[in-house]
Amino acid sequence: MQQDPQVESTLVQTTLRSDVVFEGTGLHTGTPVRVVLRPAAANAGVVFRRTDLSGRPAMAALWHDVTVSPLNTRLMNSDGVTVSTIEHLMAALSGCGVHNVLVDIDGPEVPILDGSAAAFVRGIVAVGLRPLSAPLRAIKILQEVTVRDGSASARLSPATTLQIDFEIDFADAAIGQQHKTLNMANGTFVRELCDSRTFCRSADVDAMRANGLALGGTIENAVVVDGAEVLTPGGLRHADEAVRHKMLDALGDLYTAGAPILGRYSGHRAGHAITNKLLRALFARPDAWRWVECDAATAARLPGVGVSMADLDAVA
Repeated sequence: MQQDPQVESTLVQTTLRSDVVFEGTGLHTGTPVRVVLRPAAANAGVVFRRTDLSGRPAMAALWHDVTVSPLNTRLMNSDGVTVSTIEHLMAALSGCGVHNVLVDIDGPEVPILDGSAAAFVRGIVAVGLRPLSAPLRAIKILQEVTVRDGSASARLSPATTLQIDFEIDFADAAIGQQHKTLNMANGTFVRELCDSRTFCRSADVDAMRANGLALGGTIENAVVVDGAEVLTPGGLRHADEAVRHKMLDALGDLYTAGAPILGRYSGHRAGHAITNKLLRALFARPDAWRWVECDAATAARLPGVGVSMADLDAVA
């Protein structure tokens, strides 16, 4: 990824070198939407701004402004303004090492594109990053924190890098039981996860639409399965695409912590709501985490550091 040579970017925060534009349809709303990622100043974080509304209300992409939603991650500010389905874009920002960005969006939902984060990653990598004159900080996990909801659970525990361990178990044979563990440093997200698409069971589609959801979903932007059959043209991109996508979602949801995490995330049948519940439990325990300023060795263990177009070209 192209970066300015004047600053040692592994030690400092980053932003984009220029604007990046994406256009598509919201997965759940079914409405057209345009997103522009814009460079932002140091310590701005990730901020969404609704350009279609009077006053262009903004909201930071932070865990305490995430509202409970089982099928996506939704932000809501104090005035009740929302932006939904932010998780794939947040995963791309995290996985490409973008720390500060203004996300202008002219609708209530981030576009689903092909159902993965690959298009977001390609746009980010194409423009490259610009280092900023501010130290990069990360959230270091000091003690284990676990939350549960029925048969689902999620845990953060100490580790020297961000690791994601995920297990899923679905009745449909096309998915079944899948388990995967990855160290997210050195471009792993781009090479291993970014092209994995959201998925659902064919039996669930009608129920979601009856509840006003998945109105923009098609077999072109989601992996739809029916028993042992994959209905989406072209089939799976990976034999374990489903668990890879759940890991993608987890990375995006974890980025609402407000900084990269140095720790191990373990999810068992976990979804957006339980990952947010985990962050709330973490920040309720000051003894379980601390801020660390990243030296070169620490920064090299974070997602996104050293990502290049070669990593993206390696994606099938």
